[in-house]
Amino acid sequence: MKGFIIKEFFHIFRDRRSLIILFGMPIVQILLFGFAITNEIRNVNIAVLDKARDEASERIIEKMLASGYFVMNGYLETEDEIEPIFRKGKIKAVVVFGPDLDRNLTAGGIAPVQIIADATDPNTANTIAAYAASIVRDYQADINPNVTLPLETIPEVRMLYNPELKGVFMFIPGTMTVILMLVSAMMTSISIAREKEMGTMEVLLVSPLKPVQVVAGKVLPYILLSSINATVILLLGYFVFRMPMQGSLLALMGTTLLFIITTLSLGIFISTVAQTQQMAMMMSLIGLMLPTIMLSGFVFPIDSMPWPLRVLSNIIPAKWFILILKGLMLKGVSITYLWKEVLILIMMTLALIGISVKKYAIRLA
Repeated sequence: MKGFIIKEFFHIFRDRRSLIILFGMPIVQILLFGFAITNEIRNVNIAVLDKARDEASERIIEKMLASGYFVMNGYLETEDEIEPIFRKGKIKAVVVFGPDLDRNLTAGGIAPVQIIADATDPNTANTIAAYAASIVRDYQADINPNVTLPLETIPEVRMLYNPELKGVFMFIPGTMTVILMLVSAMMTSISIAREKEMGTMEVLLVSPLKPVQVVAGKVLPYILLSSINATVILLLGYFVFRMPMQGSLLALMGTTLLFIITTLSLGIFISTVAQTQQMAMMMSLIGLMLPTIMLSGFVFPIDSMPWPLRVLSNIIPAKWFILILKGLMLKGVSITYLWKEVLILIMMTLALIGISVKKYAIRLA
């Protein structure tokens, strides 16, 4: 058993492609996803059609540009220029100020300010419109602090666990899950497929090693290497993206180790089906990447999906691990609140290992 595990380490360290996938890809992906994928908007190009040309319109434009959300792309002279400038694709929104803006705002009357957004991306358009409208309302409140409407209801909004609404706090747990799922499952599936492709699987089948020892010997080296990966990802999230870690670090590492074992078991299961390394890699990428991204709650909320997809999402291990990460890292809850998610991952792990060992037992028979 010891010699078999040492052999696996030699296989890994001799294959430069495996090393790049195992250690290089997670670092690149966590940095890429952390910086590139966000639901926040910054430096949105806008144009302005200012029919008022007074102090109020100038002050509102200054507040928009000072917010960091918007960048001035130019001033328009007529409404006929709006559609052509949208067609060029350079701007995402046009702010139209009606005439006599300053006088209407000072008097507390109706001050027409129109925000026209490019809705080819509906989510971005809604965010841009909300930001711009908020800046206009803030300006109006500044100049008319004592003007209130009768029976006015003023909602007080509090954002728990992420008061600054940083998108990276949502994407880091999901990115970590996707990376561990793909790298761990892919590497283990390739390792056994390599044995089949090179003709050394027969040596394992006639060796005194039992099927459970073959599976364990394949998994153990990758548990260590994937744990190093997880530690690097957590450190990058904490020091580079300031990702909070409110809960127990011991519980976080324990559940991360459990998820690593789950994904490695899934990779072993894939390897029992794939006959070549290329087939194993394709099955890992296509069979795991799309379901993990689409059905785990990483990008799209599961509650908004049709019920068949909500039911299907329950067999995706990444869904349960993302819930664990958000609970421990952002909410700081105790592991006792996450017992159901942990139990589901344990059951998945045992089922995958059992099926894989049984398949090897059939081959040995």
